Amino acid sequence: MPISLSNTTFWGYRRENGRAGVRNHVIILPVDDLSNAACESVANNIKGALPLPHPYGRLQFGADLDLHFRTLIGTGSNPNVAAVVVIGIEDGWAKRVADGIAATGKPVASFGIELHGDIETVARASRAAKEFVQAASALHRVECPLADLWVSTKCGESDTTSGCAGNPSVGNAFDKLYGRGVTLVFGETTEITGGEQLVAKRCRTPEIAARFMALFDRYQEVVNRHKTSDLSESQPTKGNIAGGLTTIEEKALGNLQKIGKKCLVDGVLDKAETPPGPGLWFMDSSSAAAEMVTLCAAAGFTVHLFPTGQCNVIGHPILPVVKICGNPRSVRTMKEHIDVDVSGLLRREINMDHAGDLVLECMLATANGRLTNAEVLGHREFVLTRLYESA
Repeated sequence: MPISLSNTTFWGYRRENGRAGVRNHVIILPVDDLSNAACESVANNIKGALPLPHPYGRLQFGADLDLHFRTLIGTGSNPNVAAVVVIGIEDGWAKRVADGIAATGKPVASFGIELHGDIETVARASRAAKEFVQAASALHRVECPLADLWVSTKCGESDTTSGCAGNPSVGNAFDKLYGRGVTLVFGETTEITGGEQLVAKRCRTPEIAARFMALFDRYQEVVNRHKTSDLSESQPTKGNIAGGLTTIEEKALGNLQKIGKKCLVDGVLDKAETPPGPGLWFMDSSSAAAEMVTLCAAAGFTVHLFPTGQCNVIGHPILPVVKICGNPRSVRTMKEHIDVDVSGLLRREINMDHAGDLVLECMLATANGRLTNAEVLGHREFVLTRLYESA
């Protein structure tokens, strides 16, 4: 039977700021690379605490530093997170991140390593994490309207089946969600090269179209400034080419199938920026899977739809990633990674509406608590976007 979304709800965790999460993590968040060991030690001490190690946070400056803080604060503020322990080498920056997260009303504690050392810091942070984990364990899911769900999308390891099956299945789901007031986002700025005018025409106003084109042109300038000859084996990747996508234009036209046929682009976001309201948003972002998914999590999205042809295995620590695949070979050889099989489209066993409903069914099951394959397999790729070199 076709899915009707008219009265659909999901069971989520209502947070202090009114948002609804679909996971209930307590995260141990390092401000910088020097704090990774302490964060991992806390998580080792306190079962149920989740560390998010990363390699950055020292001697960054300007817009790059602003993005670093925006990503960390956004990650901690995500409604899939119940509470946060922040650890930094310096008290000041740890407090800056914690204060940003605390603005949501969420429980958060910060610790600096300097003048304390790892052993004392780990002990103090472990005590806070213990209290947070126990408090989170007492929280219950409540019924939430569908419009409270924030859904992001990005594709990866694309091939010819992506534009024919996986991506349009997500597009069909997006069309159905858009009409129900769900907040949606797509991005991958370089990966829509050759299709940028199609996005501009879908923008709700000329002003939004102009903003989109300005961000697209800026990214093209970055590519032109740094490329050696062209983007072969990068955009499209070597895997894309082996899968039949020989030009970036071919890849772009398949990529844009993810935003459906009815959605308008309601606004444009900077990297890791939280949208101010519902609708379909474009985020200026890298096309690298782990970077883009991390930016979506930092922007506040709670479920991610990830169509893939040759099967990218991406996951994320706090944002559940639902894999959709239309490649029969990938479904056969990498089935443990694939949550939604839409290869029946290519065999004419199902139509596009049915495929979109399969995506929605899995998305709602995920929102209600069912773990994705990436979560079960332990994929927790947390990758920060950098804009330029450190000082």
